[in-house]
Amino acid sequence: MVARAALARNIVGILGNVISFGLFFSPAPTFIGIIKKKAVEEFKPDPYLATVINCAFWVFYGMPFVHPNSILVLTINSVGLVFEVVYLAIFFTFAPQKGRKKVMLALLVETIFFGVIVLITMLAWHGTEKRSLIVGILSDVFNIVMYISPLTIMAKVIKTKSVKYMPFWLSFANFCNGLCWAIYALIHPFDLFVLISNGLGALSGLVQLILYTFYCSCKPDTSDSDDDNTSKKPAEIQLPATDGAARV
Repeated sequence: MVARAALARNIVGILGNVISFGLFFSPAPTFIGIIKKKAVEEFKPDPYLATVINCAFWVFYGMPFVHPNSILVLTINSVGLVFEVVYLAIFFTFAPQKGRKKVMLALLVETIFFGVIVLITMLAWHGTEKRSLIVGILSDVFNIVMYISPLTIMAKVIKTKSVKYMPFWLSFANFCNGLCWAIYALIHPFDLFVLISNGLGALSGLVQLILYTFYCSCKPDTSDSDDDNTSKKPAEIQLPATDGAARV
């Protein structure tokens, strides 16, 4: 029975890795567009900054000296960390000065915070049970932030009746990713920390899909939208990276 549960957990975990890879890769077309246009337009770095610190904590959580038998959690978040660093490097390259300062400051704060937590965890708590508890709680917090970050554009979608800045496949990947890892957490051995954040992630993705379904066929209201204003500006003018949509 235990062997079957372990096999099922590994299968679901591998599927979760595949879906998570798709989730991490999904912004690639947007960044290819940024490179071609040499401008970040209205896109913000917030979701990628949130995902960097999220992946860093899950990599730490998956370490054998923190939470043993979490190799699948460790591997996919290591891959995700590399993806997000590349995205932020591209954003930094083509963002205006204000956007660059925001990225640098945020990464500095995240690096210092992460380093302090690692030191405290390794020096103050001994044994995987205590370390799993502390790092697991923090990982959950940042995982939830990552999942809900796309929801910050809901007001813009509702106002403009346009889903331009909330692509279907990204929302769909969020939903599938959260659902798969929630199932993974429910299979023995039960993992509460993976379940909490990814259960909420599945719910977040579902809300995005419902919103997308409702507005995808609507005619955009451009009477007072930012998109209407920006379309009249010369293509070479860069918009502030801190305005507009919060997710690709």
